[in-house]
Amino acid sequence: MSRTTIADVAREAGVTKATVSHALSGNRPISDETRAKVLAAAAKLDWVPSQSARALATRRANAIAVVLARDPEVIANDSFFPAFIAGVESVLAESETALLLQVVPDRDAEERAYRTLSHGRADGALLLDLRADDWRVPLLDELNLPTVLVGAYEQPTDFSCVRTDDAAPVREILAHLRAGGHERIAHVSGPLDYVHSRARADAYLAEIGSDELLREGDFTAASGRDLTEELLALPERPTAILYSNDTMAIAGLSYARSQGLSIPRDLAISGFDDDHLSAHLSPALTSVSSDPAARGRAAARILREVILGAQPRTEFVDCNVVHFRDSTS
Repeated sequence: MSRTTIADVAREAGVTKATVSHALSGNRPISDETRAKVLAAAAKLDWVPSQSARALATRRANAIAVVLARDPEVIANDSFFPAFIAGVESVLAESETALLLQVVPDRDAEERAYRTLSHGRADGALLLDLRADDWRVPLLDELNLPTVLVGAYEQPTDFSCVRTDDAAPVREILAHLRAGGHERIAHVSGPLDYVHSRARADAYLAEIGSDELLREGDFTAASGRDLTEELLALPERPTAILYSNDTMAIAGLSYARSQGLSIPRDLAISGFDDDHLSAHLSPALTSVSSDPAARGRAAARILREVILGAQPRTEFVDCNVVHFRDSTS
């Protein structure tokens, strides 16, 4: 029995071979009705396109990459990454595009990863954890690797960007705390070379007017616990602490309670990123839902368009929502 070919699928669907190819690759606009016909014909004939043939025809790897230079403990415990990746995958699945995820230990390994990707392993990259003066942006430009920046990158660049407003929810939480009578409000930030950590810290400083109660954490539970201990040991301790992620906030809440403090009577606590456990703590944790899946979908969609020849663009995703709960009431 002869092997089923794309020509057989085209005849069954009543379309051309090129239409079959476009319907399955997503490289050209195809009506939903035509795509449905092609998929039905492919299913009837039990035909699956060869990945190697597709790559050869398009001269693409049919894959995009995410390289993360972060402590695996942070990745494992941070709710942002799984949701972001899920959003990316939901878009890539439409065109059967693979996601290459690589975790690296340091800058040298990260640079090697991008240079390898540029030699045909991936068609583009999503760049996370942006720094204020990020060495990766000019490198990826030099490598001519299509890239979408995920974050509020302020330096000149020709790359597409997916941006959110990290300052507004900080201002909203501070206003809520002040309305509740709090005057000594601390902030435990993430690493301040990250643009999103800096945006949150700058919003805090602009509202508070002093860095006396600003502490720089690293998003781990250990830093949340240690910096909470430091703040609570001050002669005049804060009555509220705003953390830059929920992992640090939960560790801080646990430490404060171990010292006999009542939350929120003695210490109000809020987080960021709205971990799936945060609403179920006792007391429930005030936090900011940042919808990383929506950012992942936007970034993957824009990168796919750029790979196919669209002009780079910036998209603002309005996704940050403050959920006020018992920990700050």
